[in-house]
Amino acid sequence: MSATNLTYIVQKIAKSQSPTMAQKFAWLRRGVNEIFPDQTDSTNESENLEQRLATSNRPLRVKLGIDPTGTEIHLGHSIPVRKLRAFQDAGHTAVLIIGDFTARIGDPTGKSEVRRQLTEEMALNNANNYLDSLRPILDFDTPGRLEVRYNSEWLSKLDLAKILELLATMTVGQMLAKEGFAERYETQNPIYLHEFLYPLMQGYDSVAVEADVELGGTDQKFNIAVGRDLQKHFGQQPQFGMLMPILIGTDGVQKMSKSLGNYIGLQDDPLTMYSKLEKIPDNLLSQYFELLTNLPLDQLPEQPRDRQKLLALDVLTQYRGKEAALQAQQAAMSLIQGDTTNTSAVPEFSLISVQFPAKLFYILSASGLCKSSGEGRRQIQGGAVRIDGDRIEQVDLTFDSPNDLYERVLQVGKNKFVRFVP
Repeated sequence: MSATNLTYIVQKIAKSQSPTMAQKFAWLRRGVNEIFPDQTDSTNESENLEQRLATSNRPLRVKLGIDPTGTEIHLGHSIPVRKLRAFQDAGHTAVLIIGDFTARIGDPTGKSEVRRQLTEEMALNNANNYLDSLRPILDFDTPGRLEVRYNSEWLSKLDLAKILELLATMTVGQMLAKEGFAERYETQNPIYLHEFLYPLMQGYDSVAVEADVELGGTDQKFNIAVGRDLQKHFGQQPQFGMLMPILIGTDGVQKMSKSLGNYIGLQDDPLTMYSKLEKIPDNLLSQYFELLTNLPLDQLPEQPRDRQKLLALDVLTQYRGKEAALQAQQAAMSLIQGDTTNTSAVPEFSLISVQFPAKLFYILSASGLCKSSGEGRRQIQGGAVRIDGDRIEQVDLTFDSPNDLYERVLQVGKNKFVRFVP
């Protein structure tokens, strides 16, 4: 898919006629699994979100909470953030809550054991990385369109009386209905009392910022519903919940996760991001286009290979700009063809930290292409390692000097590359 074709598709969007009332809120439901409550035939703005949007005399406050429990964000995390941007573009106020306090507990949703608790410093460092990753998605510049709030602002000030009031709004039976808790209880896997506080604290976030809408993945329904209940308890109009799907990872089987290695990070270098995206399995392309782009789904190329290239170009353009996306596309095409003369887009790795003579499997580990030297050996044995396009078969291949590797491209599989520099 060439840049010309990509430009043509984008221009077709711009030439679309003004939307009818039925089309006006099409952006609202794109890529959404569930809105609750959702009485679409009701004119009551507390039951029908579209009615609320159409009749409200003020911008709605749309909440998205992110717990900075890791060091980076992947495309799966970007889905509710993109929906938050859609609300911004519709004139509403995005309220991005950094869960620097709740991250110290960790969301127990879907976990078979207690999460490791973070220190305040760890949570803040992760939060800064998250915000840097989200800048290409959200409008950080227009006054009134974004509030970034840290929930330690209110949660750290709760006294025992307020905590007891929160605890009194739910029963143990209700808590055990939460995903994961029932299974852990049945298997006698410990559930600690502080974990029961997590959904209450996340729900209290909605009270603190007076949210009209809360966004989240399908695994967050319980927590968002708790927010509705707490808003009712404190005399506020309860928020709408909007749930987005969990993105399937690059393996085409399991949800996108760093721990599973099937993720595409927002901070990945352009070539890595492009290479992973243009190899998304055919059966996932429709979901990726719907959740990760704004392209019209009825105007996509017919051939799966063209769809893969368009997906990679469009997503990478969002995060790195058009020039970087085109450079990554050209570099990927060259590497596939075994041409390593155009390697400017390949991420660099300095050999200054490697002590020579050095075995290739160690270099694979040191460069980050493999998690360990053992994995490096297995990748060589499996025929997945190439240097300048030539497959390496010698497991104990040793390089006596870094001069033997400068400006050469080391490749593992189809998606991982580095170019050696001093």
